[in-house]
Amino acid sequence: MESYNSFHVAQKQVAEAAKLLNLDRATVELLSYPQREFSCTLPVKMDDGSVKIFHAYRIQYNFARGPAKGGIRFHPDETVDIIRALASWMTWKTAVVDLPLGGGKGGVVCDPKKLSERELENLSRAYIRAVAEYIGPEKDIPAPDVYTNPQTMAWMMDEYETIVHRHQPGVFTDKPLQIGGTEGRRDATARGGVTTVREACKILDVNPHGRYAIQGFGNAGQRAALLHEEILGGGKLVAVSDSRGAIYNPDGFNPKDLVTHKLTTGTVRSFPGAQQISHEEILELDVDVLYPAALENAISELNAEKIKAKIVCELANGPTTPEADLILFRKGVHVIPDILASAGGVTVSYFEMVQDSYSYFWDEDLVHKRLDQKLTKAYHSVQQAMVQKRVHPRLAAMVVGVARVAEACKLRGWV
Repeated sequence: MESYNSFHVAQKQVAEAAKLLNLDRATVELLSYPQREFSCTLPVKMDDGSVKIFHAYRIQYNFARGPAKGGIRFHPDETVDIIRALASWMTWKTAVVDLPLGGGKGGVVCDPKKLSERELENLSRAYIRAVAEYIGPEKDIPAPDVYTNPQTMAWMMDEYETIVHRHQPGVFTDKPLQIGGTEGRRDATARGGVTTVREACKILDVNPHGRYAIQGFGNAGQRAALLHEEILGGGKLVAVSDSRGAIYNPDGFNPKDLVTHKLTTGTVRSFPGAQQISHEEILELDVDVLYPAALENAISELNAEKIKAKIVCELANGPTTPEADLILFRKGVHVIPDILASAGGVTVSYFEMVQDSYSYFWDEDLVHKRLDQKLTKAYHSVQQAMVQKRVHPRLAAMVVGVARVAEACKLRGWV
């Protein structure tokens, strides 16, 4: 379990940004809590004929800028406070990249690894039956998250359409292409993150063709490995890690070969010619760019002083603790915070919503071009706030996001 209450961390971040923005007390309180929460109890028939009860949630954090947007995760350690925090961060994330959306998040407390495909489908459909009245293209648009995927969205969309008796693909994003998904979604999170690294290299005069390391070699980490050279025009991948081990080669790895090996064997640990290092060491290597793409709280006050990377691009949710943020800022390490670095996914999800709304789909090059424009503009907005307010990048990103949501709340007359 996490060592921090994620929601308390999220509330503290809102308070810090609000103080810099001189927001009034009512606005601060409004932005510190979800606007709407649902708790559901789901009876699901199992393969052996028994019925198992699952507990589930949907948190709709803020609607000021548009309908709620955020993933649904299936996880055995899910708690309502984790989902509240994630819904809060989605609110600021959509605002930072200037999308006409709010923030939301959902979760089902379950261990998907112990469920058959049919049981997962039954659970997915049960969840939608519980929340169908409260979601929709103009209310709340879910997407995949931890241990859910495009197939999960396909089941959920089908159940929703069965209930409302009409075709409505825009109610979910990151669907299979064949039923209203978009080109360019698979690598969107990593592509957005690497795009912000490119911009950071320009501003900080960091060598874009230098050494980089990736902590966490799941989907986002693998995509970052493949995209770093494409977007930055070069670079040497010297270290990667997954849950089973960490490897290092000062001469660099071939990203394509490494991804193929991971997909074939399930781990990077046995990659030929690699030197084994510890999970702690990969974070402390002397590299130009470090991509934390694994679990939360990986960089804390315990190891922040040892971080040597010039740029830390957070592809994971919350990999840096609040204490570590201050240490890294003092050391001159440039952190691209998760609500900016990983915003490529929700940006392309928004593009999917737009395409679904008028049943006309863009080619992949156009998706990539518009994603690049959005993330580039967002990076420089955060950089500008960082310089103006003289704060670390995460607080700067929060200032940008909170300011935009607060303005929408005031224009509506809520506060």
